[in-house]
Amino acid sequence: MSALLRIFGAPAILFARTLTAIRRDGVNGRATMVQLVEIGSKSSLLIVSGLAFFGAVMVTIAWAQARKYTGNITVVGPAYFELMVREFAPLLVAILAASRVGAATSAELAAMSVNEQLEALELCSADPISELVTPRLLASLIALPALMVIGTIAATTSASFVVTYVFGADGSSFTDARFVDPVDIVCALVKALMCGAFIPLAAAARGLKAKGGAPAVGEAVTAAVVDASMGCLLIDFVVAAAFLLIGV
Repeated sequence: MSALLRIFGAPAILFARTLTAIRRDGVNGRATMVQLVEIGSKSSLLIVSGLAFFGAVMVTIAWAQARKYTGNITVVGPAYFELMVREFAPLLVAILAASRVGAATSAELAAMSVNEQLEALELCSADPISELVTPRLLASLIALPALMVIGTIAATTSASFVVTYVFGADGSSFTDARFVDPVDIVCALVKALMCGAFIPLAAAARGLKAKGGAPAVGEAVTAAVVDASMGCLLIDFVVAAAFLLIGV
């Protein structure tokens, strides 16, 4: 319980402070666009390559299992596509984003904290939450669903390519959406949005509390990546369980 409170408590408080800052100060569109490039565009190569390799590995395992039981790998294609849309892509994109975005956010904010730049902002009548956290939160909420779509395309394209040109089967079955329904898409979107909100908040919470010089920056980055990754895993579990409990 204490671990859950540590992971989710500080981000929840920071989320409430961020909402207050948005109501009071509005949204800095330019800063949000800068962070959208940092979080979205600069993470796209990592997401595409990571999900493409995952898709190739998954169909290789499926082919090995299919040879034992059915002998036809194409029968698992539609089910693979549904799992990729609903489960695999949101989780893997969140974990990869937590590693890159969480580390970058916590490192930058921790460096500002130990160098007393946050206090300098406050002396200039600027709110660090409005200036540093709000743009990252809004950008992440936009970027994570977009990265999820890109990752899904990369994984299914990779799977289809491997099945067609390596195993000599019908790769189009791995882009067959017959089992995908609106509930699957909603479930994936909820996961992407919740993880998109949690990652920058968890990283910022660690970065803003860093004190004590360079070692504190390293500790903040390590803790932020761990918190963001574990939080995304827990969010994925809770959302998946909630959708199963309500029968969708």
